[in-house]
Amino acid sequence: MLELAILGFLHDAPLHGYELRKRIAALTGHVKPVAESTLYPAIKRLEKAGLLARRTQPGAGAAPRHMLTLTAEGQAELRRRLAHPADADITDENRWFTVLAFLRHLEEPSAQAEVLERRMAFLRQPSSFFYEGDRPLRAEEVDDPFRRGILTVARATSQAELSWLRRTLDTLRAATDG
Repeated sequence: MLELAILGFLHDAPLHGYELRKRIAALTGHVKPVAESTLYPAIKRLEKAGLLARRTQPGAGAAPRHMLTLTAEGQAELRRRLAHPADADITDENRWFTVLAFLRHLEEPSAQAEVLERRMAFLRQPSSFFYEGDRPLRAEEVDDPFRRGILTVARATSQAELSWLRRTLDTLRAATDG
């Protein structure tokens, strides 16, 4: 997820590490804070792989700033990761939001639709946070008001996302057919 976010934000614009960290934190929120000890090794890995380039600019103060840009190889890698996200990138909400934030960089509407269809298939599977044996429980079957709240909010969120997915897929299919 972190590498995908780095590639995605650098596709949008060259950034220095501090600004990149702020943008990733804004996307992932409090759930997955980005520590410097995590971000900078990831940047170095991507740079070593030829996906990022670094150039030094004079800083506003005394220290120079290292601007990061995405290479052509980095753009290709971003598109590859977007076209073929791991199952966890489809099923985990925070990872899904990272994929979704940059899916526009996958230029073919049919390729975008394939990714959205995988998410839709996941959302249509019966699931719950709570089970009776192997059977997922619905909000109406739970006595605990707090657990019922979790299930009620999750259902509303899923229904809203499914509605958005259907509309967006219709638009993408029309672009592919047209």
